[in-house]
Amino acid sequence: MANTYTQIDIHLVFAVKGRQSLIQKSWKEELYMYITGIVQNHNHKMLKIYGMPDHVHIFIGYNPSHPIPKLVEEIKTSSNSFIKEKRFTPYQFSWQVGYGAFSYGRSQRSAVINYIEKQEEHHRQKTFREEYIEMLQKFEVEYKEEYLFDFLDVNSW
Repeated sequence: MANTYTQIDIHLVFAVKGRQSLIQKSWKEELYMYITGIVQNHNHKMLKIYGMPDHVHIFIGYNPSHPIPKLVEEIKTSSNSFIKEKRFTPYQFSWQVGYGAFSYGRSQRSAVINYIEKQEEHHRQKTFREEYIEMLQKFEVEYKEEYLFDFLDVNSW
């Protein structure tokens, strides 16, 4: 639409099904490049992508002509197929149902990028579950425990 201008930054977060640590250092950069291609093919701007073996953070300059649910669905479906085709892992890989999407102002970009870049350092002190719940609370997102990601109880193995 003519004379329509937007600036919307969105931080997406989603996990590997069962929060399994399946994303390996040896192929995560190739996965991130693939996801970046999906984001850019839909006219969003990749600001930062990084994560841990069990989850990923994607920070984008959002194009509102392409709905967030469709973008996340495409990222998950296509990257899941990509991982399987490349045989990156001998284990059954899939992304968990659901995701988090959080909006930020332009002035917050560098702080969010810094936060995403320091995931490994951050997770020495805090679990993904703690991180995710903290984000939901910070943004005052109402949630029900039973609908959060499936968190494997490692003590039950």
